[in-house]
Amino acid sequence: MRGESGVARLDALGNATRFDPNAVLNMAGRHPGTPGIPRLRAALERHDRGAESSRETWLRLLLIRGGFPKPRTQIPVFDDYGRARYYLDMGWEDAMVAVEYDGAHHREPAVFGRDIIRAEFIAERHWKRVRVVAGQSPAEVLDRVARAWASSVRPDREIA
Repeated sequence: MRGESGVARLDALGNATRFDPNAVLNMAGRHPGTPGIPRLRAALERHDRGAESSRETWLRLLLIRGGFPKPRTQIPVFDDYGRARYYLDMGWEDAMVAVEYDGAHHREPAVFGRDIIRAEFIAERHWKRVRVVAGQSPAEVLDRVARAWASSVRPDREIA
């Protein structure tokens, strides 16, 4: 989609620096005739500093375009002592549905082993996870998320 690369860059910058989007908008407001300001405003509306990769940005924007509510990013999953043990890429806490993008590094033996333990821990806390990898079609991803959502959401709650 047009403009997604700009959102991905803002997400990466926001993740690294924790810049204040309102400060950027205020600065842009002082330069109304500058080319690109409308695109900057549009990208800032979709910006989320919780994205830890351009593929996470792609996935989050796909979910929103697919009619799902804006997901929260970096959702903590707590242990029995109230400490955040893991963080989910994105999802909806009220539905207990998480969507995560697994890059190529997840195939490394040490990472794969930790992922197994992490997956068990998250499942024990009743989260439904949809794991997305390169090569899956957007329609397939949206269908999988819709099935997870449908099996988790209260009957009175629907997606758009």
